[in-house]
Amino acid sequence: MKNKTNVKTSQLLATFERNYKITRMYAEYLERYPEVITTEMIDTLTEDGEITREEALVALLCEIFGLDFNNGLEDRILIKDYLTPSVRLLDRKKYESDPYYKNVRLENIKDGNWEIRWEKYSPYQAVIAGDMIIKEDFSEIPPLGFFTEEFRFPAVLEDGNEWMTLTPVDLDTSKEAIDAAHGKVVTFGLGLGYYAYMVSEKSDVDSITVIEKSPDVIRLFKNHILPKFPNKQKVRIIEADAFEYAERTMPGEKYDVAFVDTWRDASDGAPMYERMKRLEHLSPDTKFLYWIENFLISRHRALRLEEIYSEIDGGADLSFEKIIKILENPL
Repeated sequence: MKNKTNVKTSQLLATFERNYKITRMYAEYLERYPEVITTEMIDTLTEDGEITREEALVALLCEIFGLDFNNGLEDRILIKDYLTPSVRLLDRKKYESDPYYKNVRLENIKDGNWEIRWEKYSPYQAVIAGDMIIKEDFSEIPPLGFFTEEFRFPAVLEDGNEWMTLTPVDLDTSKEAIDAAHGKVVTFGLGLGYYAYMVSEKSDVDSITVIEKSPDVIRLFKNHILPKFPNKQKVRIIEADAFEYAERTMPGEKYDVAFVDTWRDASDGAPMYERMKRLEHLSPDTKFLYWIENFLISRHRALRLEEIYSEIDGGADLSFEKIIKILENPL
């Protein structure tokens, strides 16, 4: 039995090693050369019609990452189980027909040292295209998306530095929280007001309260974005720290749904996610949802995995069941 447990533990740890490898590959790719794939490359590979554009993307990514199906089992697993299912073509028209994009109609605006302007993705520029996909065996697949045409999206800059954006990943990863919204809703983090807009348009939503710490972001939103909302009377904005509000004020407000979106990515979001999760019990009747929650869970699992490795290296004999329990409840 012990040998079987050791084999299962080894297989589980191998899965997390692959998770780490693919995440590291994607992070380096997105940071250093996200525009290396061009339309000309894709057209050349697909001109005879023998492979699809998605297959061409996978082939080019294999070259970029140094993966080869003939190199052995590990490369085959990374290509077949991680890379291939992660790649997706994104439909520009789908996002441009989003109600916020169509109806709010943001313009290039300067307000003091703040600015709203339109930026763009080039054709086949790589972008994260959704929340992390976590499978039953704990394998983690970051969705990687590519537009076949140029795609424009709004961004907010402070002193010329990008502070926030509204990209396809923001739209897609907010959908669950938008669908769940009803009655009295609160959201932590204002951004460009996408969630507030979409929720305010729902007939079964009575009000949407936005908790935002930055007075500059609130001013920018109230002056240039909120007036474009058809149902702006539903929107209430409170300048406050998210955690102080959740701890001291929120329990008395009796919200039906809360959406927490106060981070840029999983690296800065993981500690905030953990902190807010520990405050949920103060509002037991409120349904809490979190932006890119699977990425945040993945981050916490990685931290727990470091602890597991440390214990194993120290001579601890952790059972497979104990490891699973730790990874299933990483907070």
